Amino acid sequence: MLAVSATYRRVWHFAWPAIISNISVPLLGLVDAAVLGHLSSPEYLGGVAVAATLFSMIFWAFGFLRMGTTGLVAQAKGRNDRYALRKWLLQSVVFAAVTGMLLILCSPLILRFAWPFFDASDVVARQTEIYFQTRIFSAPAVLVNYALIGWLIGMQKPKGPLLILVLGNSVNIVLDLLFVLGLGWATRGAAMATVIADYLALAAGLLMVRRILACDGSQFSREMVFDIAAFRRLIMLNRHLFVRTLCLLSVQAFFTARGARLGDEVLAANALLLNLMVLISNGLDGFAHAAEALTGESIGKGDRRQFHQVVRVTGWCSLVCGGLFSLFLSLGGNPLLGWLTNIPEVAEQASVYLPWLVAMPLIAVWCFWLDGVFIGAVRTDMMQNTMLIATVLVFLPVWFLFRDMGNQGLWLAYTAFMATRGLGLIWVYRHFSKNDVWFAARHDLL
Repeated sequence: MLAVSATYRRVWHFAWPAIISNISVPLLGLVDAAVLGHLSSPEYLGGVAVAATLFSMIFWAFGFLRMGTTGLVAQAKGRNDRYALRKWLLQSVVFAAVTGMLLILCSPLILRFAWPFFDASDVVARQTEIYFQTRIFSAPAVLVNYALIGWLIGMQKPKGPLLILVLGNSVNIVLDLLFVLGLGWATRGAAMATVIADYLALAAGLLMVRRILACDGSQFSREMVFDIAAFRRLIMLNRHLFVRTLCLLSVQAFFTARGARLGDEVLAANALLLNLMVLISNGLDGFAHAAEALTGESIGKGDRRQFHQVVRVTGWCSLVCGGLFSLFLSLGGNPLLGWLTNIPEVAEQASVYLPWLVAMPLIAVWCFWLDGVFIGAVRTDMMQNTMLIATVLVFLPVWFLFRDMGNQGLWLAYTAFMATRGLGLIWVYRHFSKNDVWFAARHDLL
């Protein structure tokens, strides 16, 4: 009983900063939505919604820089391997910086190939282009910060990401209000605010990591950078996360694109609801981050009892948190939508589809929680496989069968997609636990 209580305390000690820092991320989208939603036309909100989806596809496709780094670092911490802790940090940061610069160079091609997919109106397309051409310059900062935050989570330093994200997001909010409402820069102002905030957050993250490393007495070495075999293992390990993230973002992009074909008001309404959905998922991910770090540490130490205890505790905490989110949305969803926009048509459309969002936390909580367990165990292959099944065999067929329902059909398909992810991971977890697969991990990848 004492051990369980201690695990609850560790989980909550880890989770509360992660919940706050995670919730602060989509608050940026909500602030953008609130600021642009109070301008004279829905084209500004619709344009940023399309551009934000495109950036999600670009940046989140490299989310393995955060997730993969966390799992590797957590297990290295469990083994007390200081060399591996520095190696995974250095290689992840170098890869992130190079990738970010390549994205800037390739940005004209990215934008050109994206236009046919979204099929938005001309006025929305113009606002999308303005936002994209400005915000793309934040790519190196965003991706390097992914690596730094993943390393801090694996090191069980949850207050680090909290400070980084709160600083960056606070600056973004202030600049958003200044540039958009104060100076009248509209869409370009929202993008510029994000770019400046991202680089300030990066500076804070680098300073924080430097302070932590100064206390361990070890040093970086040239071999860490040029260890091609280790770098290849890092890439191979994270290929599953890359495919998994592409599936997730393809679903989000498909959802936004189909909404755009139903009109600018439906597009803007879906943008508000999806921003709230991201807020919910990031809040629930606080317990997933605790699961990543603590299950990874347990596997690194070879402690089966601690592993399963962490899984149970984070699962119960996630379920309670999901229930609270559903209760909040059922009681305060409509007033919240009224705060986010004063365009009557957009608020009315969003209110029609709000019940889907009310049910979502209790449906999606299972996949968010178990993602953390599988990341900590470095079993990303199962995350990829369940995501592929949910996307190809559930989301697309359900949408096709119910496409005549319009936006209701889209929300039905999205809900079925989230439910399938959770059920698939539950089945795999039970199978792995029954056959003691967790501690037969492929340590040659580590």
